[in-house]
Amino acid sequence: MNSPTSTQALASAQTVVRTWPAEGVARAPYWIYSDADIYLKEQRQIFQGANWHYIGLEAEVPEPGSYKTTWIGEQSVLLTRGEDGTLHAMLNRCAHRGNMVCREAFGTAKKLYCVYHAWSYQLNGDLSHAAFQHGLRGEGGLPKDFDKADHGLQKLRVASYFGLVFATYSEATPPFEEWVGVVAEGIRRVCHKPLKVLGYDTQRIHANWKAYHENPRDSYHANILHTFYGTFGLSRQNQESGMVLDTTGKHVYFYTKAGTEKEGKDFQETSSTLRSVNDGLKLKDPSILKWTDEFDDGVSVQILTLYPSFVLHQIANSLATRQLIPRGPNEADLVWTYFGYANEDDTLTQTRLMQANLAGSAGMISVEDAAVCEMVRKAVGDGQTGESFIEMGGRDLTSGGSHKLSERAIRNFWHNYREDMGL
Repeated sequence: MNSPTSTQALASAQTVVRTWPAEGVARAPYWIYSDADIYLKEQRQIFQGANWHYIGLEAEVPEPGSYKTTWIGEQSVLLTRGEDGTLHAMLNRCAHRGNMVCREAFGTAKKLYCVYHAWSYQLNGDLSHAAFQHGLRGEGGLPKDFDKADHGLQKLRVASYFGLVFATYSEATPPFEEWVGVVAEGIRRVCHKPLKVLGYDTQRIHANWKAYHENPRDSYHANILHTFYGTFGLSRQNQESGMVLDTTGKHVYFYTKAGTEKEGKDFQETSSTLRSVNDGLKLKDPSILKWTDEFDDGVSVQILTLYPSFVLHQIANSLATRQLIPRGPNEADLVWTYFGYANEDDTLTQTRLMQANLAGSAGMISVEDAAVCEMVRKAVGDGQTGESFIEMGGRDLTSGGSHKLSERAIRNFWHNYREDMGL
């Protein structure tokens, strides 16, 4: 039998001390991806904190009575359009016993009805009826001081910006356009006309949500990992490109202009060693490469990322949002919503649908992103040792400038993450 002293020593030896590496934002410890307590804290501090979270397109709730069910973190959320056309966001959780109110992904309704005990709510979340509130034949019923006004669905603040809808738990979150800062120009560029939904794709990624969130913030990998980009010229490191980061470092977009290659000895030496550059690879049907410069700015690829879980992409003429939904420390769902413009012609719509094959869970480009996230998870293991090295372009929040050959946006992500988490 262990003595008290030896028992205390054993307990002390088993205690894991979580400290961030001294190098700060130039490192990310691997325990941050797998620790269960960290994951639970993220739900409170980030997903229920002072951040805006994407919950859908206005086009998904097109008319009064329309609703959509979605997620913020692990919490089911409702997006509705009221009878007066106003958008509302609320927890999809009955105020009575916590049952899910709406079960379908989309629908229309005059009221929101909980099947468990027949509590029903207006489209703005106010409680309108509680079955047997006054009992039956003088028995049962709710207390006489029960006030329906006190028992509605938990409401969230909602913001619509150029057809994209976001919600936040917090009254302290700045107005959406202020929160996004200069990166808003990337949203306005793509969503400058009324939108229409073209389709959906959802994939389960067996990796921590942060591993995927880092990926679209990392322009550095795009022309190294993705054979399609480098080989067929939609995006190459020697093309005209740039990075736009807001002043807080939370949000970023990258752009590349196809056909603007500038050759040089340094690029030639590097590209000759990359597996992603494969001049022998050909397309039997090259029509997927034909795209129209519909924004009249030469940008062939724009990837825009909002902290902590949203991506808006333009890849050639393919347009889509990506919503990242954590499903535990080692899993996340990625929901792709492909869209076009309400007034576009059928030819352009068909081009978008064909080029949707570039992205998504089986996309000729995007399939590799989820794969490397899962490979990292397997290599990191339980995360008790090791850390990422994040020094491409520098070691701090400003080094790397606006060049795509930089991990500046990732360092800024970890800075904001640590601020939210108090780490």
